[in-house]
Amino acid sequence: MQQNELKPVTGPRVWRGPEIAAHEAEWTYRLSPDDIAELDLAVEKIVAQGLDVLDITRENFSLPRFSRTIRRIDDALHKGVGFAMIRGIPVDRYDRRQAAIAYFGIGAHLGEAVAQNAKGHALGHVYDLGFDASKPTGRGYQTSETLNFHTDPADVVGLLCLKTSKSGGTSAIVSSGAVYNAMLAERPDLVQVLTETICRDRRGEIPEGRDPWYRLPVFNFRDGHLTTNYVRSTINKAQRFENLPRLTEAQLEAFTLIERIASDPALVLNIDFTPGDIQFLSDHYIMHSRTAFEDYPEPEKRRHLLRLWLACDSAPPLVDPYYEFMGRTASGRPDGYLMPGVTLTAPLYPEDGGPGASTQRLAEKVG
Repeated sequence: MQQNELKPVTGPRVWRGPEIAAHEAEWTYRLSPDDIAELDLAVEKIVAQGLDVLDITRENFSLPRFSRTIRRIDDALHKGVGFAMIRGIPVDRYDRRQAAIAYFGIGAHLGEAVAQNAKGHALGHVYDLGFDASKPTGRGYQTSETLNFHTDPADVVGLLCLKTSKSGGTSAIVSSGAVYNAMLAERPDLVQVLTETICRDRRGEIPEGRDPWYRLPVFNFRDGHLTTNYVRSTINKAQRFENLPRLTEAQLEAFTLIERIASDPALVLNIDFTPGDIQFLSDHYIMHSRTAFEDYPEPEKRRHLLRLWLACDSAPPLVDPYYEFMGRTASGRPDGYLMPGVTLTAPLYPEDGGPGASTQRLAEKVG
């Protein structure tokens, strides 16, 4: 795309945090007693049938009334503001498997859960495992560190809060369209830089026959439609490969600018989780971050979120470089970090232990 073709983007997904915060009722849905009864029944049926978490589908996890609300959330994610909150999942009385079933079942009404790492985890755990995110294979969600504004490589990311931290851990989101517009007004030359190819590190999660790095611009246009993909850590880590081009001064300046604008209080919406909250975000339209947190010493009280990456038929068409990074699901959407021959799993506990109980199924690679 030539620089003179770059224009501001418009629509409901372009918003400013303080303004949209005043309309919380429009993007938040609190479960009613009838919704909870319906959810309880759906969970009970899955348990009674002895079904694997990965066997849950929209059809066998029936939510006759609540599914109408989920359809409105689907519209909000892909045609509206790009995010939604559901509050009131009864995680205080669900055991871990019941909570996972309820969450996975709601997610199944929005899309198909895909692998979040090379191990094939379709149900992820945002939990401090003490890992070093600065290492090539480090992942920030397994630390207590601040996460800079970024996007995940799926159509939609969902987070269910099981436990909160002692302090910190506030979620912050920003409209990537609003960030793009602000950048365009200030430095259109640097917006142009971010529409060009940037090399990124796969962090050791390398599909068969692929390089250990991939190429993808930050700002991507298809049919005049903007989608955004930005993860600074993968860009920085790719510099360990000597055969890749070095980052230019213009690129570094562009990264500094996008991060400054994304963090602007005039644009950011801060959201504090409470147990039972689900946050759904479109990765194509929303950048998200998290403050550092201090956790409780007792393992059973530590901050813990369950994560889903969803491939959604309602999501926008993507430019081809997205599929250099990932393969495709049967419906043609990005399949996350699914590797050939890897078993898709839904572990009920983080990798540091817990009473076992992961579920699994052989996932077929498509595309």
